[in-house]
Amino acid sequence: MSKVQQFSRAARWLHWSMALLLLSLLFAGLTMVRALEPWQLTLLQLHKSFGLVALVLVLIRLWVRMRTQAPALPADLAAWQRVSARLSHIGLYACMLAMPVSGYLMQNAAGRPLEVFGWFTLPALLEVDLALYGILREVHGWVALAFILLILVHLGAALQHALIRRDGVLQTMTGRRRP
Repeated sequence: MSKVQQFSRAARWLHWSMALLLLSLLFAGLTMVRALEPWQLTLLQLHKSFGLVALVLVLIRLWVRMRTQAPALPADLAAWQRVSARLSHIGLYACMLAMPVSGYLMQNAAGRPLEVFGWFTLPALLEVDLALYGILREVHGWVALAFILLILVHLGAALQHALIRRDGVLQTMTGRRRP
């Protein structure tokens, strides 16, 4: 059983900064598919660049997570809740990896370069293939929907721990001391 009372400062910083970034990326992605406005191209370029930032941050986050100990869940938490917590976190990490990778490969298959903030262009890993582009676009969309669902489950669980159970689980990620 873990004696750690809260996540490391690096883990907390990555969690909250990535939450803001990922919610912004999801909102931008949903906005782009619903609009054909003059600002859409600019938003698309920012979406692609910040998507790469998200990929780098999730790799750092995984590295930090593997090198630091996490606080234990409350001892009285039901087994199915422990399993659900573990599976939902695995799902969140899978989405954090799948979203930028599928987006990058989708752009490759469409023959669109991935220019990062106008500073450099990533090399294409795939040949232009519009059929593959269509598949990857669907994958990107379905992963986004799964990601949104998992975020809502994660948020619901955090609120349940904070407001109903009052067991200190949320405080492990806010930096406040557990009761």
